[in-house]
Amino acid sequence: MKDGFIKCGCASIDVSVGDCEKNAKAIVEEVIKADKLCIKLLALPELCVCGYTCGDLLLHDTLLDGVEKAIEYVLKNTSKTDVVTVIGAPLRNGGKLFNCAVVIYKGEILGVVPKENIPNYGEFYEARYFVGGCDTDFIEIEVAGRTVPFGQMVFVNESLKEYAFGVEICEDMWVANSPSIALTENGANIIVNISASDEVIGKAEYRKTLVTAHSGKLNCGYIYASAGEGESTTDMVFAGHNLIAESGNILEESALFENSLIYTDIDVKRIAYEKRRVNTFKAAEDLGYVYFEQDLSQNKLTRKFSSTPFVPSDEEKRNDRCELILKMQAMGLKKRLAHTNSKRIVVGLSGGLDSALALLVMVKAVDSLNMDRKSILAVTMPCFGTTSRTKSNAEILANGLGVDFKSVNISKAVERHFEDIGQSKETLDVTFENAQARERTQVLMDIANKEGGLVVGTGDLSELALGWATYNGDHMSMYGVNGSIPKTLVRYLVKYYADTCDSDDARKALLDILDTPVSPELLPSKNEEISQQTESIVGPYELHDFFLYYIIRWGYSPKKVYRIARDTFAGKYDKETLLKWLKNFYKRFFTQQFKRSCLPDGPKVGSVTLSPRGDWRMPSDANARLWLKELESL
Repeated sequence: MKDGFIKCGCASIDVSVGDCEKNAKAIVEEVIKADKLCIKLLALPELCVCGYTCGDLLLHDTLLDGVEKAIEYVLKNTSKTDVVTVIGAPLRNGGKLFNCAVVIYKGEILGVVPKENIPNYGEFYEARYFVGGCDTDFIEIEVAGRTVPFGQMVFVNESLKEYAFGVEICEDMWVANSPSIALTENGANIIVNISASDEVIGKAEYRKTLVTAHSGKLNCGYIYASAGEGESTTDMVFAGHNLIAESGNILEESALFENSLIYTDIDVKRIAYEKRRVNTFKAAEDLGYVYFEQDLSQNKLTRKFSSTPFVPSDEEKRNDRCELILKMQAMGLKKRLAHTNSKRIVVGLSGGLDSALALLVMVKAVDSLNMDRKSILAVTMPCFGTTSRTKSNAEILANGLGVDFKSVNISKAVERHFEDIGQSKETLDVTFENAQARERTQVLMDIANKEGGLVVGTGDLSELALGWATYNGDHMSMYGVNGSIPKTLVRYLVKYYADTCDSDDARKALLDILDTPVSPELLPSKNEEISQQTESIVGPYELHDFFLYYIIRWGYSPKKVYRIARDTFAGKYDKETLLKWLKNFYKRFFTQQFKRSCLPDGPKVGSVTLSPRGDWRMPSDANARLWLKELESL
């Protein structure tokens, strides 16, 4: 449970209506099962001690006494487990009956939470038996021979304060002012909902939408346990629809009518980070707090992390998502073109992925302005390392898309520059490389001036994170359309365009570009082979994009990133390789901030950007020592 991962579960049990003794045994069995799975927080359905569908039997002392005895049995027989369990039971207090969630741990009751909103419509008539707990102060009541807290409260783990949860019951989620609002404002990072929501056509999807929205709006983990088979079918059926969500995403979902146990890891540190980041999230301290100590030793993660977090996972919606991303990029450029009254737009087309994507965006932008595609000028600038493959792909792509194409060989200009500054052409150092990049930028800028246009930048988010750009070379442009598109997403977008475009020539060029190793082509080539491959120098982009997402978007620590990377890339990269490139990421990220401090304008597309005017503020001389020290300790 280190790093903030809390293994949470929810289950539907086979309830026997009115048979509290049998139900207590079923509850104990489920807790023991959860304990063996290392689940730390378990939710079981509303009124599961007796059954939700008891009807008027809920008013009888015989049943209610049986409930108390059943709770005592559960306490006694789960005292040696390490699972905080939330169960549903009807409880008496002050001459009234409450629909309650009983929170138990190691043979004790941590607290009892009453249902606030009592439904009394359609098939529900709970007001016949229960009173709502909304006006009930945080007091103490007697349950199973114990004096315990009663009311709305937040349960907080002593050793990991981010592991804090609150409880609401069924209807409480469906109302406008849910108890979970106050609970999360008072520090709860997980909401447990024990429910007996019956099943009707269309309700499962709506229920799932509510859980998703609730967890997203309140930025919390949400555990929803619902009654299933075993409840009376006199008037309703119950499907046992269990859900676990986090921050607007469903992590686990049960099949209907299976009474299954589902579980996964909720990341409470990630949730707490997001609450700090989003400073409009209101904080309050109006509720009671109950503290508990639970063993949180590290266990194997159940939760899986996408190896490509920037790439859309829903293939069925691929076309719509890719079109939206491309349109967002194009709309940013469209506005800049209209504002500057540019007659031409110029791009350096290398025959690589980034410049290909930039050109595709430019085509969409000029099409939306009803401009001739010939207003786009794609310039290839071969030099010492340029291969015929990339040069040819650049020309084929430009012609296939119907844009103007120009080739400017910069070799002589760079050689003259070497003479001016006393640089040997035989010395293949950073000066040798950067002189070419800066010459290319000068050519593009001057052509744009000559043509009355602007230069579109091609650099992507991954390159910005690593500082893999020549300062005031390819680092600079008049508008950067790829600045918030990481390399893995660049590849995805280019592949989409290749699959869907009308031009056979453009498709052919794009597919070969996708198959070409990523390279700046700044070192001399031998036998037309690309001699400089970026990923062998800085590391695989799929790793760096993975690191970037979890470090910047969710504030993961170096140890935590390394841990999830080991799980995610097991069998593909060994531990030493992951650690090597993670250290390289941190070193480059910190030392190259000065390049990000003066980036060209460009549209924000995803949730991670490094623009100094957008999401990322960092001094250029910040020190990486703490982060690297943490990695050295692994």
